[in-house]
Amino acid sequence: MSRLLEKLQGKRYLVVGRAGMDLTPEPAGTSIEDAQTMSVHLGGSAANIAVALRQQACHVSLLTRVSDDAIGRYCVNQLERYGIGHKYVTPIGGEYRNSLALSEARLLDHQTTIYRNGAADFMMSEANVDAVDFSQFDAVVTTGTLLASEPSRTATFYALEKAKTEGLVSIFDIDYRPYSWASAQEATDTYKRMSSLCDVIVGNDEEFGFMAGNMANGPMFAHELANRSDCICIYKMGSKGSTTYTANESFQTGIFTVSAMKPTGAGDAFLGGFLSSLSNGKTLQQSVVRGSACAAIVVSKVGCATAMPDEKELVRFLKQHSISMEETLSSTKD
Repeated sequence: MSRLLEKLQGKRYLVVGRAGMDLTPEPAGTSIEDAQTMSVHLGGSAANIAVALRQQACHVSLLTRVSDDAIGRYCVNQLERYGIGHKYVTPIGGEYRNSLALSEARLLDHQTTIYRNGAADFMMSEANVDAVDFSQFDAVVTTGTLLASEPSRTATFYALEKAKTEGLVSIFDIDYRPYSWASAQEATDTYKRMSSLCDVIVGNDEEFGFMAGNMANGPMFAHELANRSDCICIYKMGSKGSTTYTANESFQTGIFTVSAMKPTGAGDAFLGGFLSSLSNGKTLQQSVVRGSACAAIVVSKVGCATAMPDEKELVRFLKQHSISMEETLSSTKD
Protein backbone atom coordinates (compact mmCIF):
# COMPACT_ATOMS: atom_id res chain seq x y z
CA MET A 1 0.00 0.00 0.00
CA SER A 2 2.75 2.47 0.91
CA ARG A 3 4.53 1.83 -2.40
CA LEU A 4 1.32 2.47 -4.29
CA LEU A 5 0.61 5.74 -2.48
CA GLU A 6 4.17 6.94 -2.89
CA LYS A 7 4.20 6.12 -6.62
CA LEU A 8 0.92 7.91 -7.31
CA GLN A 9 2.26 11.14 -5.88
CA GLY A 10 4.22 11.57 -9.10
CA LYS A 11 0.81 12.49 -10.63
CA ARG A 12 1.66 11.14 -14.11
CA TYR A 13 -1.15 9.03 -15.57
CA LEU A 14 -1.57 7.09 -18.79
CA VAL A 15 -5.26 6.39 -19.42
CA VAL A 16 -6.07 3.63 -21.90
CA GLY A 17 -9.49 3.61 -23.54
CA ARG A 18 -11.99 5.35 -25.72
CA ALA A 19 -12.72 8.97 -26.53
CA GLY A 20 -15.91 10.01 -28.28
CA MET A 21 -18.50 12.69 -28.78
CA ASP A 22 -21.48 13.24 -26.47
CA LEU A 23 -24.65 15.03 -27.63
CA THR A 24 -27.08 16.36 -25.02
CA PRO A 25 -30.56 17.68 -25.90
CA GLU A 26 -31.20 21.28 -24.85
CA PRO A 27 -32.61 22.66 -22.69
CA ALA A 28 -32.04 20.27 -19.77
CA GLY A 29 -34.94 17.88 -19.35
CA THR A 30 -35.58 17.52 -23.09
CA SER A 31 -35.88 13.99 -24.46
CA ILE A 32 -33.81 12.84 -27.41
CA GLU A 33 -36.85 12.36 -29.60
CA ASP A 34 -38.11 15.89 -28.85
CA ALA A 35 -34.73 17.60 -29.30
CA GLN A 36 -34.39 20.64 -31.54
CA THR A 37 -30.85 21.54 -30.50
CA MET A 38 -28.05 19.67 -28.75
CA SER A 39 -24.85 20.66 -26.96
CA VAL A 40 -21.63 18.88 -27.87
CA HIS A 41 -19.11 17.51 -25.37
CA LEU A 42 -16.04 15.29 -25.26
CA GLY A 43 -17.12 11.84 -24.09
CA GLY A 44 -16.02 8.24 -23.69
CA SER A 45 -15.22 6.72 -20.31
CA ALA A 46 -11.43 6.91 -20.62
CA ALA A 47 -11.49 10.49 -21.92
CA ASN A 48 -13.81 11.49 -19.07
CA ILE A 49 -11.45 9.95 -16.50
CA ALA A 50 -8.52 11.72 -18.14
CA VAL A 51 -10.31 15.06 -17.86
CA ALA A 52 -11.23 14.38 -14.23
CA LEU A 53 -7.57 13.75 -13.41
CA ARG A 54 -6.37 16.76 -15.38
CA GLN A 55 -8.86 19.06 -13.64
CA GLN A 56 -7.19 18.05 -10.37
CA ALA A 57 -3.71 19.07 -11.60
CA CYS A 58 -2.46 15.62 -12.63
CA HIS A 59 -0.42 15.08 -15.78
CA VAL A 60 -2.40 12.87 -18.14
CA SER A 61 -1.98 11.25 -21.56
CA LEU A 62 -4.50 9.12 -23.44
CA LEU A 63 -3.71 5.95 -25.38
CA THR A 64 -6.38 5.11 -27.94
CA ARG A 65 -7.37 5.20 -31.59
CA VAL A 66 -9.81 7.62 -33.19
CA SER A 67 -11.50 7.74 -36.57
CA ASP A 68 -9.68 9.64 -39.29
CA ASP A 69 -12.51 12.10 -39.80
CA ALA A 70 -14.02 15.24 -38.31
CA ILE A 71 -15.29 13.43 -35.17
CA GLY A 72 -11.88 11.96 -34.45
CA ARG A 73 -10.28 15.38 -34.94
CA TYR A 74 -12.89 16.90 -32.63
CA CYS A 75 -11.83 14.46 -29.89
CA VAL A 76 -8.14 15.29 -30.35
CA ASN A 77 -8.91 19.02 -30.30
CA GLN A 78 -10.84 18.60 -27.06
CA LEU A 79 -8.01 16.65 -25.46
CA GLU A 80 -5.71 19.51 -26.43
CA ARG A 81 -8.12 22.01 -24.91
CA TYR A 82 -8.11 20.20 -21.59
CA GLY A 83 -4.33 19.83 -21.58
CA ILE A 84 -4.34 16.06 -22.02
CA GLY A 85 -1.47 14.51 -23.94
CA HIS A 86 -2.55 12.98 -27.26
CA LYS A 87 0.77 11.83 -28.65
CA TYR A 88 -0.49 8.25 -28.37
CA VAL A 89 -3.88 8.93 -29.96
CA THR A 90 -3.63 7.61 -33.51
CA PRO A 91 -6.20 7.91 -36.33
CA ILE A 92 -7.53 5.00 -38.34
CA GLY A 93 -9.35 5.33 -41.67
CA GLY A 94 -11.87 3.22 -43.53
CA GLU A 95 -15.21 2.49 -41.88
CA TYR A 96 -13.98 2.72 -38.28
CA ARG A 97 -15.76 5.33 -36.17
CA ASN A 98 -15.55 7.02 -32.79
CA SER A 99 -18.25 6.25 -30.26
CA LEU A 100 -21.19 8.64 -30.36
CA ALA A 101 -23.45 8.99 -27.30
CA LEU A 102 -26.78 10.80 -27.12
CA SER A 103 -27.52 11.35 -23.45
CA GLU A 104 -30.35 13.26 -21.81
CA ALA A 105 -29.89 15.72 -18.94
CA ARG A 106 -32.79 14.35 -16.92
CA LEU A 107 -33.41 11.64 -14.33
CA LEU A 108 -37.03 10.68 -15.03
CA ASP A 109 -37.18 8.24 -17.96
CA HIS A 110 -33.52 8.98 -18.71
CA GLN A 111 -32.23 7.69 -22.03
CA THR A 112 -28.65 7.28 -23.22
CA THR A 113 -28.10 5.80 -26.67
CA ILE A 114 -24.56 4.86 -27.69
CA TYR A 115 -23.43 4.08 -31.22
CA ARG A 116 -20.38 1.76 -31.19
CA ASN A 117 -20.45 -0.02 -34.57
CA GLY A 118 -16.97 -0.37 -36.05
CA ALA A 119 -15.41 1.27 -32.99
CA ALA A 120 -12.04 2.86 -33.77
CA ASP A 121 -10.71 2.27 -30.24
CA PHE A 122 -11.20 -1.50 -30.62
CA MET A 123 -8.43 -1.34 -33.26
CA MET A 124 -5.71 -0.36 -30.78
CA SER A 125 -2.86 -2.84 -31.27
CA GLU A 126 0.36 -3.93 -29.64
CA ALA A 127 2.19 -1.69 -32.12
CA ASN A 128 0.35 1.32 -30.67
CA VAL A 129 1.39 0.21 -27.18
CA ASP A 130 5.02 -0.17 -28.28
CA ALA A 131 5.05 3.53 -29.20
CA VAL A 132 4.46 4.50 -25.53
CA ASP A 133 7.35 5.48 -23.26
CA PHE A 134 6.05 3.96 -20.03
CA SER A 135 8.97 5.39 -18.05
CA GLN A 136 7.26 8.78 -18.32
CA PHE A 137 4.29 7.66 -16.19
CA ASP A 138 3.57 6.59 -12.63
CA ALA A 139 0.27 4.81 -13.20
CA VAL A 140 -1.83 3.30 -15.96
CA VAL A 141 -5.64 3.38 -15.91
CA THR A 142 -7.54 0.85 -18.02
CA THR A 143 -11.27 0.50 -18.56
CA GLY A 144 -13.25 -2.63 -19.32
CA THR A 145 -14.61 -1.28 -22.60
CA LEU A 146 -11.40 -2.06 -24.53
CA LEU A 147 -11.42 -5.68 -23.34
CA ALA A 148 -14.58 -6.55 -25.26
CA SER A 149 -12.92 -7.02 -28.64
CA GLU A 150 -9.67 -7.70 -30.48
CA PRO A 151 -7.04 -6.48 -31.12
CA SER A 152 -7.67 -3.99 -28.28
CA ARG A 153 -8.06 -6.76 -25.65
CA THR A 154 -4.64 -8.24 -26.31
CA ALA A 155 -3.16 -4.73 -26.61
CA THR A 156 -4.60 -3.71 -23.24
CA PHE A 157 -3.09 -6.71 -21.47
CA TYR A 158 0.17 -6.00 -23.28
CA ALA A 159 0.06 -2.38 -22.05
CA LEU A 160 -0.48 -3.59 -18.50
CA GLU A 161 2.44 -6.01 -18.81
CA LYS A 162 4.77 -3.23 -20.01
CA ALA A 163 3.50 -0.88 -17.31
CA LYS A 164 4.17 -3.41 -14.56
CA THR A 165 7.68 -4.00 -15.91
CA GLU A 166 8.30 -0.27 -15.44
CA GLY A 167 6.86 -0.40 -11.91
CA LEU A 168 3.71 1.58 -12.66
CA VAL A 169 0.61 1.35 -10.47
CA SER A 170 -2.20 -0.36 -12.41
CA ILE A 171 -5.83 0.73 -12.02
CA PHE A 172 -8.83 -1.09 -13.53
CA ASP A 173 -12.31 0.42 -13.93
CA ILE A 174 -14.51 -2.63 -14.66
CA ASP A 175 -17.03 -0.62 -16.76
CA TYR A 176 -18.99 -3.65 -18.00
CA ARG A 177 -21.13 -2.97 -21.09
CA PRO A 178 -22.98 -6.23 -21.96
CA TYR A 179 -23.83 -5.13 -25.50
CA SER A 180 -20.12 -5.03 -26.42
CA TRP A 181 -19.37 -8.66 -25.55
CA ALA A 182 -19.85 -11.88 -27.50
CA SER A 183 -20.87 -13.70 -24.30
CA ALA A 184 -21.18 -13.11 -20.57
CA GLN A 185 -18.75 -15.95 -19.85
CA GLU A 186 -16.08 -14.39 -22.05
CA ALA A 187 -16.52 -11.11 -20.19
CA THR A 188 -16.34 -12.80 -16.79
CA ASP A 189 -13.14 -14.69 -17.61
CA THR A 190 -11.48 -11.59 -19.07
CA TYR A 191 -12.43 -9.32 -16.18
CA LYS A 192 -11.22 -11.82 -13.61
CA ARG A 193 -7.90 -12.10 -15.39
CA MET A 194 -7.49 -8.32 -15.55
CA SER A 195 -8.54 -7.84 -11.93
CA SER A 196 -5.96 -10.33 -10.69
CA LEU A 197 -3.19 -8.22 -12.25
CA CYS A 198 -4.15 -4.76 -10.96
CA ASP A 199 -3.40 -2.71 -7.85
CA VAL A 200 -6.73 -0.87 -7.75
CA ILE A 201 -10.06 -2.27 -8.99
CA VAL A 202 -13.19 -0.12 -9.05
CA GLY A 203 -16.67 -1.30 -9.96
CA ASN A 204 -20.30 -1.17 -8.92
CA ASP A 205 -22.35 -3.85 -7.21
CA GLU A 206 -23.69 -5.19 -10.51
CA GLU A 207 -20.18 -5.51 -11.96
CA PHE A 208 -18.66 -7.28 -8.96
CA GLY A 209 -21.80 -9.41 -8.70
CA PHE A 210 -21.45 -10.29 -12.37
CA MET A 211 -17.87 -11.49 -11.85
CA ALA A 212 -18.89 -13.40 -8.72
CA GLY A 213 -21.72 -15.21 -10.47
CA ASN A 214 -24.55 -13.44 -8.63
CA MET A 215 -25.22 -10.13 -6.89
CA ALA A 216 -25.24 -11.60 -3.38
CA ASN A 217 -21.64 -12.77 -3.70
CA GLY A 218 -20.29 -9.47 -5.05
CA PRO A 219 -19.02 -8.09 -1.71
CA MET A 220 -17.34 -11.37 -0.81
CA PHE A 221 -15.71 -11.55 -4.24
CA ALA A 222 -14.31 -8.00 -3.89
CA HIS A 223 -13.09 -8.71 -0.35
CA GLU A 224 -11.39 -11.95 -1.36
CA LEU A 225 -9.82 -10.29 -4.39
CA ALA A 226 -8.34 -7.57 -2.18
CA ASN A 227 -6.92 -10.20 0.19
CA ARG A 228 -5.61 -12.49 -2.51
CA SER A 229 -4.00 -9.84 -4.71
CA ASP A 230 -3.10 -7.32 -1.98
CA CYS A 231 -4.94 -4.62 -3.92
CA ILE A 232 -7.56 -1.95 -3.27
CA CYS A 233 -11.12 -2.88 -4.30
CA ILE A 234 -13.81 -0.21 -4.25
CA TYR A 235 -17.28 -1.71 -4.34
CA LYS A 236 -19.79 1.01 -5.31
CA MET A 237 -23.45 0.64 -4.37
CA GLY A 238 -25.14 3.73 -5.83
CA SER A 239 -27.26 5.53 -3.25
CA LYS A 240 -25.92 3.21 -0.52
CA GLY A 241 -22.39 4.55 -0.93
CA SER A 242 -19.39 2.27 -1.27
CA THR A 243 -17.24 -0.23 0.58
CA THR A 244 -13.47 -0.16 0.21
CA TYR A 245 -11.52 -3.37 0.77
CA THR A 246 -7.78 -3.81 1.25
CA ALA A 247 -5.75 -6.70 2.65
CA ASN A 248 -5.73 -4.98 6.06
CA GLU A 249 -9.02 -3.13 6.40
CA SER A 250 -12.44 -2.39 5.02
CA PHE A 251 -14.60 0.68 5.42
CA GLN A 252 -17.91 2.03 4.21
CA THR A 253 -18.43 5.52 2.83
CA GLY A 254 -21.70 7.33 2.26
CA ILE A 255 -22.77 9.69 -0.50
CA PHE A 256 -23.40 13.39 -0.89
CA THR A 257 -27.04 14.25 -1.44
CA VAL A 258 -27.50 16.69 -4.31
CA SER A 259 -30.22 17.67 -6.74
CA ALA A 260 -29.12 15.39 -9.57
CA MET A 261 -29.74 16.38 -13.16
CA LYS A 262 -28.68 13.08 -14.74
CA PRO A 263 -27.24 9.66 -13.77
CA THR A 264 -24.27 9.61 -16.16
CA GLY A 265 -20.61 10.49 -15.55
CA ALA A 266 -20.56 9.67 -11.84
CA GLY A 267 -18.26 6.66 -12.12
CA ASP A 268 -15.68 8.46 -14.25
CA ALA A 269 -15.75 11.46 -11.91
CA PHE A 270 -15.39 9.23 -8.86
CA LEU A 271 -12.34 7.44 -10.21
CA GLY A 272 -10.64 10.65 -11.31
CA GLY A 273 -11.33 12.35 -8.01
CA PHE A 274 -10.23 9.33 -5.99
CA LEU A 275 -6.93 8.85 -7.82
CA SER A 276 -6.04 12.53 -7.94
CA SER A 277 -6.68 12.79 -4.21
CA LEU A 278 -4.28 9.92 -3.53
CA SER A 279 -1.79 11.69 -5.79
CA ASN A 280 -2.21 14.85 -3.74
CA GLY A 281 -1.33 13.08 -0.49
CA LYS A 282 -4.81 12.37 0.89
CA THR A 283 -5.49 9.20 2.86
CA LEU A 284 -7.41 6.31 1.35
CA GLN A 285 -10.60 7.24 3.23
CA GLN A 286 -10.27 10.94 2.39
CA SER A 287 -9.74 10.05 -1.26
CA VAL A 288 -12.90 7.93 -1.43
CA VAL A 289 -14.87 10.82 0.11
CA ARG A 290 -13.43 13.28 -2.40
CA GLY A 291 -14.16 10.90 -5.25
CA SER A 292 -17.76 10.67 -4.04
CA ALA A 293 -17.96 14.46 -3.98
CA CYS A 294 -16.72 14.65 -7.58
CA ALA A 295 -19.41 12.16 -8.61
CA ALA A 296 -22.09 14.25 -6.89
CA ILE A 297 -20.90 17.41 -8.63
CA VAL A 298 -20.96 15.83 -12.08
CA VAL A 299 -24.47 14.37 -11.86
CA SER A 300 -25.79 17.81 -10.89
CA LYS A 301 -24.52 19.41 -14.12
CA VAL A 302 -24.95 18.99 -17.87
CA GLY A 303 -22.28 16.94 -19.61
CA CYS A 304 -19.58 14.64 -18.27
CA ALA A 305 -16.13 15.89 -19.24
CA THR A 306 -17.35 19.48 -19.09
CA ALA A 307 -18.75 18.90 -15.59
CA MET A 308 -15.57 17.55 -13.97
CA PRO A 309 -14.63 19.84 -11.03
CA ASP A 310 -11.27 21.48 -10.44
CA GLU A 311 -9.74 21.66 -6.96
CA LYS A 312 -11.39 25.00 -6.07
CA GLU A 313 -14.85 23.74 -6.97
CA LEU A 314 -14.28 20.48 -5.10
CA VAL A 315 -13.09 22.25 -1.93
CA ARG A 316 -16.05 24.64 -2.09
CA PHE A 317 -18.46 21.71 -2.48
CA LEU A 318 -16.94 19.86 0.49
CA LYS A 319 -17.38 22.95 2.67
CA GLN A 320 -21.02 23.29 1.70
CA HIS A 321 -22.11 19.64 1.78
CA SER A 322 -21.97 16.77 4.25
CA ILE A 323 -21.61 13.11 3.38
CA SER A 324 -24.50 10.85 4.44
CA MET A 325 -22.38 9.07 7.06
CA GLU A 326 -20.77 11.33 9.64
CA GLU A 327 -18.00 8.82 10.03
CA THR A 328 -16.91 5.95 7.84
CA LEU A 329 -17.63 2.54 9.30
CA SER A 330 -14.38 0.60 9.33
CA SER A 331 -12.81 -2.60 10.50
CA THR A 332 -9.10 -3.36 10.62
CA LYS A 333 -7.57 -6.82 10.67
CA ASP A 334 -4.98 -7.74 13.27
